[in-house]
Amino acid sequence: MSKDIRTQSLTKPVTVAEYLFKRLHQIGIRSVHGLPGDFNLVALDSLPKAGLQWVGSVNELNAAYAADGYARTKGISALLTTFGVGELSAMNGVAGAYSEHVPIVHIVGCPSTISQRNGMFLHHTLGNGDFHVFANMGAQIACESAKLVKPTEIADQIDHAIRECWIRSLPVYIWLPTDMVEKKIEGQRLDTPIDFTEPKNDPAREDYVVEVVLKYLHAAKNPVILVDACAIRHRVLGEVRDLVKKTSLPVYVTPMGKGAVDETSPTYGGVYAGLGSHPDVAARVEGSDLVLSIGSMKSDFNTAGFSYRTSQLNTIDFHSNYCVVRYSEYPNVRMKGVLRKVVERVDLSTMSRGVPINGVVNEVTKNKDDSKAVTQAYFWPRIGKYFQPGDFVVTETGTANFGIWESKFPSQVTGITQVLWGSIGWSVGAAQGVALGVKDMGKDHRTILFVGDGSFQLTCQEVSTMIRHNLRVTIFLIYNEGFTIERFIHGMEAEYNDIKKWKYTDVPATFGATDKEVKTFVVKTKDELEKLLLDKDFNERKGLQFVELWMPKDDAPRGLKITTEISAKNNARTEE
Repeated sequence: MSKDIRTQSLTKPVTVAEYLFKRLHQIGIRSVHGLPGDFNLVALDSLPKAGLQWVGSVNELNAAYAADGYARTKGISALLTTFGVGELSAMNGVAGAYSEHVPIVHIVGCPSTISQRNGMFLHHTLGNGDFHVFANMGAQIACESAKLVKPTEIADQIDHAIRECWIRSLPVYIWLPTDMVEKKIEGQRLDTPIDFTEPKNDPAREDYVVEVVLKYLHAAKNPVILVDACAIRHRVLGEVRDLVKKTSLPVYVTPMGKGAVDETSPTYGGVYAGLGSHPDVAARVEGSDLVLSIGSMKSDFNTAGFSYRTSQLNTIDFHSNYCVVRYSEYPNVRMKGVLRKVVERVDLSTMSRGVPINGVVNEVTKNKDDSKAVTQAYFWPRIGKYFQPGDFVVTETGTANFGIWESKFPSQVTGITQVLWGSIGWSVGAAQGVALGVKDMGKDHRTILFVGDGSFQLTCQEVSTMIRHNLRVTIFLIYNEGFTIERFIHGMEAEYNDIKKWKYTDVPATFGATDKEVKTFVVKTKDELEKLLLDKDFNERKGLQFVELWMPKDDAPRGLKITTEISAKNNARTEE
């Protein structure tokens, strides 16, 4: 058999699949989510060689949700699907990651370049000979698309795509034809890690912005810091922490920024969401003469229906690729470098901190009424006392997303939520990815999921994956007879917001869990809740725990009621 002269000059030949997967391992990924399909099967054989675990979710949508959760925990994740039917099923989850700046490397196994060139009438196609239609769709929700069809370019394409995924904190799309999987490329470059160094600002421009920021900060009488989601996604929490610690300024978070700062800090003031805020929080933020807004994402649900009452004239916005001081925008000046220099150069002797804030507490007694029922107002402050340092708290779109505003976190708690994209059912898959990410980091922290019964019914199969991988997850399933957030927007008694009641505590056993692998509970009263939350085994147990928590059908957190009322009015607007 003749030698392939195209690979003779390779110093360390490796297959394309090996190269790709070793790069994933090098950047910290240890588990790959997805489903097998005939266009990715041969590639899957190379995962173990790279030290990667195949997760194997129950459907591609759940796998995408799980990859989202994994990336929020470990910093980046990988998703592997098959051409057409698989990647389209995952697309909703990947789109959510794109909207919320979550970095996922989405790899799609596709038909061979030969089949494509010959226009073969293959399964999983539209039957029209167009093999690029799905890749074109995927490109709309990816910051970089790489079609691996030329072996001499593949290594460069892979490295560039992965770097863009990390630097821009957005999904990328990698198209892997079956006849490219085992092609040999140069493996020597694996000895050099991908450069994840973030682009530096132009020094002169950066220094000018820092000077302007400090001028207004030093002159302000009542400045505050407001931290949002992109501070988390674009990795500036270290700078935020140092800024808060050095200046002792009052610091607030948005709903999407929940967990971004230490809520035990004496300068932590709570959650700001416009009209959805507690009155004292709104008064302090909106009464400030300078808001240092870090990583803002001013979506409708993040701002309680665009109800901010802050002035741009009193705001400095720090973003991943630009800054805005009042009405002056500075493009290509990234917040990381600016914040670092602000921390270094701020003159505390000339800076005012305003009036000290009242500390945030979990208001349990204040919100405890005389009824036996577990109300939303009572539950969320009470669950705040259940949390422990190091917990990962996942909340579903709906009552949980809004209720968690009322919970004060201990230190080192990570809050994970999907406020902008808001795909119901996301949290179940995401919780699996979060718990697996925690496990892959070698940690034993709790992953705690709060999900409504309606949302749970969309993606409940991912409980099977939790069991399969022996993950430590405690699920609080809020049983309130349907889609509560939708009821408060429109159709409180409408049939379309109702669901069939399941035997929820039977779900883990249905998916094969033994009594040793899962413990289930039904909680209908405050006393039953209190007993459970104080139980030592419940607090410390490994593995899966499933709590069916009954709440009134027509009850909702304060923030949800305010936000949905505004949302309903926005939906009802018509042209005049």
